[in-house]
Amino acid sequence: QVQLVESGGGVVQAGGSLRLSCAASARTSRTYVMGWFRQASGKEREFVACSSRSGSRTYYADSVKGRFTISRDNAKNAVYLQMNNLKPEDTAVYYCAADPSYCGSLQYNYDNWGQGTPVTVSS
Repeated sequence: QVQLVESGGGVVQAGGSLRLSCAASARTSRTYVMGWFRQASGKEREFVACSSRSGSRTYYADSVKGRFTISRDNAKNAVYLQMNNLKPEDTAVYYCAADPSYCGSLQYNYDNWGQGTPVTVSS
């Protein structure tokens, strides 16, 4: 098990940027696939992005491709989500997730979750 703590959420105007961070309690280098999900009020949690253990492969939801970038710093046991050109529909609580092997959109395949950080995009 690994504990995950997200930070960096806040309120931003449409078109703006935010960078979310996720700090892991355990060594993540080549150990965990890291992902980001989000859940808007009244909606189910949805996949945003994930990164392979080395960071060499990344996958994105169609809704964020070209605007969001997932990256990781295994030396710091951290993963980041750079969000650019934010839209009001990006408003949600963003969650960091980790799994030993799975990198994909199925949330139930991830074993470890953070508590989330809220992002609000105003129009």
